[in-house]
Amino acid sequence: MSSETGSHSFDRFQSSVGRFDISGKTLLIPDMAPIGARLLAACFRAFGVDAVLMKTYEGLALGKEYTSGKECFPCQVTLGDILHHLKKEQERLGSDFSTKKYVYFMPEADGPCRFGMYNKMQRLILDRFPQFREVPIVSLSTGDAYGAGGLLPPHQASIFRKLSYVAVIIADVLDRIVWRVRPYERRAGMTDNHMEEAVQMLASMIESTGATLDFNLLHQKVEEIALQASSFIDRRKPRRPRIGIVGEIYLRSHPDSNQNIIRCLEAFGGEVVDASLGEWVNFVTFERIKKTRRRWKLAWRRKDHAQLRLILRQLLDLEIERGYQFWRQSQVYRRAMRHLDIQPDHTIGSIERRLQRDHLFTFDIGTEAALSIGGALAYVHEGFDGIVNVFPFTCMPSTICAAVLKPLLHREGIPYLDAPYDGTTQPNREVALRTFMYQAKQHLESRKAEENGRATLWRVKH
Repeated sequence: MSSETGSHSFDRFQSSVGRFDISGKTLLIPDMAPIGARLLAACFRAFGVDAVLMKTYEGLALGKEYTSGKECFPCQVTLGDILHHLKKEQERLGSDFSTKKYVYFMPEADGPCRFGMYNKMQRLILDRFPQFREVPIVSLSTGDAYGAGGLLPPHQASIFRKLSYVAVIIADVLDRIVWRVRPYERRAGMTDNHMEEAVQMLASMIESTGATLDFNLLHQKVEEIALQASSFIDRRKPRRPRIGIVGEIYLRSHPDSNQNIIRCLEAFGGEVVDASLGEWVNFVTFERIKKTRRRWKLAWRRKDHAQLRLILRQLLDLEIERGYQFWRQSQVYRRAMRHLDIQPDHTIGSIERRLQRDHLFTFDIGTEAALSIGGALAYVHEGFDGIVNVFPFTCMPSTICAAVLKPLLHREGIPYLDAPYDGTTQPNREVALRTFMYQAKQHLESRKAEENGRATLWRVKH
């Protein structure tokens, strides 16, 4: 019996987890980043897909009930979200409820991160509910840089990928506008209210015109948002210590899971910049190029000319894709930075160079640890006054990151804080954050005194 059950379970991974035509379905999207997830849903709706952003964190108890506690915390959160949403839909629709109309969206990644197994495990758990068994899990993968082939018709899949990338970059820029302005706003709530209206407007624009790939209107709207937000700043307020956040992409982006750490750090006197969503997408492309180059070297050693020609074409396509991403990302940031000095994003190449220069880590190992370590060093180089590493409790890549960064930044005198989360509230959390911010303020004062001393010395000499 157990053998048959196991075989059947593996069959379900093929038949009910993967890429399916989502036309005419309601696509259920987990809420990871408050702005990014909303714009992604709008991208799907631009192609006629009924994309719904599920309420998040309200089903955490369900997520924990059907897991053992050994799973990555985002797995519990997203599992709770889908179970809670389907249960509420069943209550709302009664006898009209049909699982045939729903598709659950859960991407995956390769490598050692447990994220690659979320959709498989959640498939097993959904199958324990007869009423939810027929809900397929649709998945995009890092294997082809989250291409949408199989979900949408081929001509639409290519357009969707371009649109969704620009939407992700716009979301990053909007986040950075908020983080630059909110700590200095003239009246509390101005920035959040402005951004709520802006996101709704942008989502409507993407939904109505996004499929045309005419980004001029979106760029113009981003510029208007930045211009208006810049007027909220009280210029009399001194610049706060800047805090850079690195870590696991879901936890650092999901306010409920990280217990609103950005707002807490702002409340205790900081100005915070979180690592971007676009950074991860760019990293995936960068990794594919590196892997393709390794394949080319192997084919060269074998003198396999047919493979060399094939790999060379693939490499050319990937380099064009990387150039396209750099171009589109620069366009969006440039429009916002005409009016507001938001923090630019780190390029993947610059992060890799920082890692290689000090022999701290290597992209050949992969995982988010490479981005977190390199990103933290980039923050330090840019004059940030503290680094926070946000991650799920027991996360392997982030634990590696902590092992490298903590002693390194301690030697450099840069305040550093590990912030692991598993859904519980640590009793000393506020004390730890306040102490960290006190250290960051001291670092800012020390750095300013040193800069003033150098400026005075230069004037004396000249």
